[in-house]
Amino acid sequence: MTQVSEIDKTILPRMEQLSEEMKAVREALGAVIIGQEQVIDNVLVSLLSGGHAILVGMPGVAKTRLVESLGIVLGLDERRIQFTPDLMPSDILGSEVLEESASGAREFRFIRGPIFCQLLMADEINRASPRTQSALLQAMQERQVSVAGQELDLPKPFHVLATQNPVEQEGTYPLPEAQLDRFLLQIDVHYPTREAERRVILATTGAEDAVPKTVLSPAKLMEAQRMLRKMPVGETVVDAILDIVRNARPDQSEFETIRRYVVWGPGPRAGQALMLGVRARALLDGRLTPSVEDVLALVPAVLKHRMALNFDAIGDGVTLADLIKKISDPHG
Repeated sequence: MTQVSEIDKTILPRMEQLSEEMKAVREALGAVIIGQEQVIDNVLVSLLSGGHAILVGMPGVAKTRLVESLGIVLGLDERRIQFTPDLMPSDILGSEVLEESASGAREFRFIRGPIFCQLLMADEINRASPRTQSALLQAMQERQVSVAGQELDLPKPFHVLATQNPVEQEGTYPLPEAQLDRFLLQIDVHYPTREAERRVILATTGAEDAVPKTVLSPAKLMEAQRMLRKMPVGETVVDAILDIVRNARPDQSEFETIRRYVVWGPGPRAGQALMLGVRARALLDGRLTPSVEDVLALVPAVLKHRMALNFDAIGDGVTLADLIKKISDPHG
C-alpha cells in the first residue's frame, strides 16, 4: 500500500481541508435527503471524479430532490429536462432563430438550451427517442456541443445526473451501450428503511421543511477534482481493479459463469471509473489513500451498466448482481 509519506507534502493540508469541506456537503445533503446516505456518497463520488451518474429507482424515492439539493449545496447552476417521446435535440441543445433589427436587417441568433448549465438533470432519460438521447453524447464526453457548424463549450464544471425508473418500460427506449458507458456510476436508489421512512414522514409533513444551504462553490469542486488525481493509488488497489474488470469480460474471465452467461463486459472506462472513484471515496472518508475495500464497494455501481446477460442467464435465473459478487469475492 502506498504510504502517506509518498504524497506531496504541499498538498496534504489542502486535501485534509477538502475532506472536511466534503463532510459538510454530506451533512447538508443528509439533512434534506433522509435515509439515502449510500446514494449521497455515490453521487458525490461521481461528481468528485468529474463524471456523470444515472440514478435508478422507483418514483418517490427523492431522486429529483437529491439533484435539486445537490445544485444548491454545491452552488451549481442546475437545470432539469423532463425527457418525453416528443423531445427534440434542439430542446436540449438550443436552436437558431431569425431576428430582424430595427433597420430591417435579418440575422440568425442562437438561443442556448438548458444543457448550458453546470448540473443537468435528465429526468426519465429512457423515455426520449434515441435521436434525442444521442444529443447528450458529445456533451457528456467532450463538454461541448456542435450547433450550426460551431463548437460551443459548456460551463465548467459540467455534470449530468440522469434518472430512470426500473418499471414502466413500455414506450421507452433503452439507452445504447455507448451512452451507458458515459456514466461513471449507476446508482440504485432503494426504498428507505422503516426508521428512515418514519423520519421522512415527520420531516416533510410538518409546518416547515428542511431547506438545503450552499456550503461549497463550483471553483472548490473543480479544485477537489484536480487534487483527487494527485492522490496516489497503491499497487494492490490497481491490481484489484484490473483483476475485477478483466474477469468481468467473457473472453478474458477465469470464471466459467462469466464466460457462460455474459454477452459483453466492461471496457477500459470501467477501470478508469474505479481508479477515480476509489480516490473520491477515500477523500469522503477522510483518508489520503484508497484501499481494496473502496474498490469492492464501488464495483457494483461501476459494472452493472457495463455488462449484459444472455438468454441462458435469464432462463437459469442468474442475475448480474450474482455474477458481480462472484467476481468481487470469489471465495464468498
